[in-house]
Amino acid sequence: MDLSRLPPCSLCTQYLADLGADVLKIEPTASAGERAIGYASEPSPPPGEMGVHIAAYNSLNRNKKSLGLNLKSEDGKQIFYKLAKNADVIFEGFRPGVTNRLGVDYETMKKINPKIIYCSLTGYGQDGPYALLPGHDITYIATGGALYLIGEPDGPPSIPLNYVGDSAGGTLHAIIAILTALIARERTGMGQYIDVSMTDGVVSLQGMLSVWYFQRGVIPQRGKSPIDGQFPNYGVYQTKDGGYIAIGCIEPYFWENLCREMGLEEFVPCPTELSENTEEMRATLRRLFLTKTKEEWFDQLAPKNIPIAKVYSMDEVFSDPQVLARQMVLDLNHPTLGQVKQTGFPMKFSETPGKVRNFAPFFGQHTDEVLKELGYKKAERKRLRQEGVVG
Repeated sequence: MDLSRLPPCSLCTQYLADLGADVLKIEPTASAGERAIGYASEPSPPPGEMGVHIAAYNSLNRNKKSLGLNLKSEDGKQIFYKLAKNADVIFEGFRPGVTNRLGVDYETMKKINPKIIYCSLTGYGQDGPYALLPGHDITYIATGGALYLIGEPDGPPSIPLNYVGDSAGGTLHAIIAILTALIARERTGMGQYIDVSMTDGVVSLQGMLSVWYFQRGVIPQRGKSPIDGQFPNYGVYQTKDGGYIAIGCIEPYFWENLCREMGLEEFVPCPTELSENTEEMRATLRRLFLTKTKEEWFDQLAPKNIPIAKVYSMDEVFSDPQVLARQMVLDLNHPTLGQVKQTGFPMKFSETPGKVRNFAPFFGQHTDEVLKELGYKKAERKRLRQEGVVG
């Protein structure tokens, strides 16, 4: 049962749905009076020509069902409670306290279903001085220390879209938590509450940098790490066609391979500390990489055991032979639009692979189906619709 509204949450339940979970989106009816939540939301569209097109390409909501429900009404709460009796997981992304006010919080739900797994994904978590602060990816990566470290040493921090806080800090940690809780329930028979904070996730992603800080007391600085572009052997270089290539020659033998292939033997061995000739190395590489296109450099250097990649725009990503070979582009047959494309499954299973069973739903597409399964008769379903309890 998915109560969430925003993409980090939708991506979480998309992964679970792709892997076989039956995901029911609980979406607010117009009578619920919820305020708009911005351009980043991924609600189910209404039926109609435009809705068909939106749903066909919306991979975030594929394999899910949609139930329009006003949780602010007593009838709406009762429908939710009936659903919760047989649910495995309830997932929500409201600010702390909202589910309590709606009467669908964990303490209420576990009385109805003691084995329920209830996961809350928020920016700062359910407690602490920032718990009720509003935020988005940028504020979570700022608080978690990631934003400070991204960018040029003499410039301001660079914003890495919403990959670090929303997707890595939030989505992936929530998936890990839910799946772990399901395994734990198999062994103990107990459900539990899961509090996932995107900021906590960002902090945990600091990995080796935090180890170095605790161990050595050294505060990492922007643009001064071997893996953030400060060293010439790990960075991005413009090419003749205006594109870019990326090299990752951290290991000495990779750097030596690059230097030999480009006629720069004088730059061996690999730089491990910033030195007087660091800028000379970088300037030389910049000059040389401008003599050929990114395709030409990739074709020349990749076969020489050199970590190199072409820096892609989105259209290039989804036409790359590696991406296509790994089936990260799905060609799906839509009943009215014909062939449409969606992103594929990042995890490859030998026995239980991900599958697109259904395109994303329209808003309330499965409301009648769900109510019938709960035992609501036709007259009662009509009344609930007329009163705005369901949609």
